[in-house]
Amino acid sequence: MPPKTRSYDPARTRAAVLAQYRHVADAVRTLTEEQLAADAGLGTWTVRDLVEHIAWAVDSLAGAAGRPPAGRAEVTVRTWPFTTETIADRIAGAHRDGEEADLAARYARIGDRFTELLGVLPGDRLLALWIGGMSVADFVVTRTVELVVHTDDLNRALGLEVPLDRQALAACVRVLADALAAKAPGGAVEVRIPPFAVVQCVEGPRHTRGTPPNVVETDPLTWIRLATGRIRWADAEAGALVRASGERAGLGGLLPLMG
Repeated sequence: MPPKTRSYDPARTRAAVLAQYRHVADAVRTLTEEQLAADAGLGTWTVRDLVEHIAWAVDSLAGAAGRPPAGRAEVTVRTWPFTTETIADRIAGAHRDGEEADLAARYARIGDRFTELLGVLPGDRLLALWIGGMSVADFVVTRTVELVVHTDDLNRALGLEVPLDRQALAACVRVLADALAAKAPGGAVEVRIPPFAVVQCVEGPRHTRGTPPNVVETDPLTWIRLATGRIRWADAEAGALVRASGERAGLGGLLPLMG
């Protein structure tokens, strides 16, 4: 039986995305040229590339809203993590086609535009994205992943402490947990990311009561880093960042889910 589709409260999700974007925008205003030129820890990207990508990821709502609506929904929150790899090269350079304005001013303009669009676009409007048609409501949920993952990247690259909005963090964790359940459907392994998500995955005997024989448990940030390839499963286990018990509990072959 496939896992149930999780629902997200549109008002809370929109508020979370705006809150996380404001946290990043506040940090961007403080960055020096030296910090912007630093290695982001993401291939060849500098921190400037990273913060420009975040701006592009948020402003892509405006780009999609400016095109005619898609004819049908082809991508959902559950399938979105697997679609980004198909356009990875396009995504990698997309931010370089943007405005050459001062970053702080650019973030302010994008934030205003994004806030306005969230106030007027209906959730069921179908956006024509590079990856296919997707509803506004589902697209906004995916922005929690973009913002939380890259806020964590920014913090790790520069030793910052840009806050993570709790609701945005929760949504990000759940999107990635559900992606694991979709990639490896089943009930043999229970994956716990307290306090935000519990999912079952991997083919095999389904657990119904008592303590599951195969359990994986980790914290939200470690889960996000595992799911996006920021940390390897073996390294997380060695560093006691993840607790795995049972013969089927090793998830190294299933991760990362997206880059």
